[in-house]
Amino acid sequence: MSGVPRALPLPRFFSLLMPVLSLLGCSASQPPAPAPFKTPVVSTPTPPRSPEIVVAPTLKGVMLGIDVLEAEGFSVVKGKRLGLLTHPAGVNRHGVPTIDVLRKGPGVKLVALFGVEHGINNEFPAGKNYASYTDKRTGLKVHSLYDGKSRKPTKEQLKDLDALVVDLQDIGTRSYTFISAMKLAAEACFENGKELIILDRPNPLGGLKVDGPPLDAALAVNNYVGAFRVPYVHGLTMGELARMAKEAPGVLAIPETVRVRGQLTIVPMRGWTRAMRWSETGLTWVATSPHVQDFAAVQGYPMTGLGCESPSGFRHGVGDQYAFRGLSHMTAKIDAYEKELRALKLPGIQFRRVSAPNARTGQPSIGLFIEISDWDEWRPAELNFWLLKLTCKLEGKNPFTAAKVNDKVIFVKLLGSSAFAADLVAKGATIDVEGWLRTWRAQAKVYQEQSKKYWIYR
Repeated sequence: MSGVPRALPLPRFFSLLMPVLSLLGCSASQPPAPAPFKTPVVSTPTPPRSPEIVVAPTLKGVMLGIDVLEAEGFSVVKGKRLGLLTHPAGVNRHGVPTIDVLRKGPGVKLVALFGVEHGINNEFPAGKNYASYTDKRTGLKVHSLYDGKSRKPTKEQLKDLDALVVDLQDIGTRSYTFISAMKLAAEACFENGKELIILDRPNPLGGLKVDGPPLDAALAVNNYVGAFRVPYVHGLTMGELARMAKEAPGVLAIPETVRVRGQLTIVPMRGWTRAMRWSETGLTWVATSPHVQDFAAVQGYPMTGLGCESPSGFRHGVGDQYAFRGLSHMTAKIDAYEKELRALKLPGIQFRRVSAPNARTGQPSIGLFIEISDWDEWRPAELNFWLLKLTCKLEGKNPFTAAKVNDKVIFVKLLGSSAFAADLVAKGATIDVEGWLRTWRAQAKVYQEQSKKYWIYR
């Protein structure tokens, strides 16, 4: 459409680029041409200390970081007083909690636990703050990193530890808060002279899917749903993100001299490759949060999480089922939005009607289930932005213009692009979504090429 700048040809585009961590935020009210990267000013000429990466013998099948640690006889952690940042999905490949593996490990001293959003047992709903407590099952202190005060481990919490171990299962999408918890843990450990040990896990979407808007620089500050300046679907594992944080200037909110001195050890997986999606690992999915109970929800989260964010009239799920994979609307009839969505002919996905019980109304609800028909063609984040445009069309007005201030702030933090949000407010149903998607796709290609320096797996 007119008024939308075209993406630069890739050869010229690559010539403008520098490290991936400085993806420039957009400031225009229309889809900008892909911005060049800039190298942040480094306060010290001393090269960063590379993280230690533990190597273990390969056993049959995918070995998680905790499996590798055990296969190595716990040599990385023996004799150290450990804290463990984890949740219910922190298990070995046999389903045994990492908490128990470490407690029983010879020479291992697990002395404290650290809990993220939802708690170490998924006992708290999304956004619910909770205080530190003693775990009844193990008798260990659980330091809450979601208490409404600070989400960063404190000096007091770390004082009796030699190292903090992180075993968190991410879902590959930037706004899921566990990668933010890891980043803050890295800052705290480096500031307090403690070792950070990452027990790596698969990116369940694989390591080749990269999609959606990069995060504006201004939105990376104090943003728990956007800690890393990466595309919405980032294509990295927890260990690779930690490696990026350790090696790239400007990612962590700490002095460069502190970052350089920081000690990071990554215990990588064995048997996992970038092309593997979760269903190909042979591993059993353990719920990472109350609404992400299975791999279907993992796939749905990047497709509908933004498009169903308030004040959108769309809701992810149908009745009480199909979390993130189902679509329903608060006011519009299914015939109206089904026709619009099918007409888009989005690559890699199809829609089919489903019905599910609704405990609130006592009546069945009808909506659309999103099927992934072609994994290779599928662009995980793309549907969101069409849903936002369609919301404005279905309602006959632009709900984003009159949205509450708090809703706008949260929406922009999740989205990552203040320019797209401003464009949506200004244009509503006439916004050129395809123009934005072209820009983000070009940026994603460059990001992926540049992020290869942090890859642990091929």
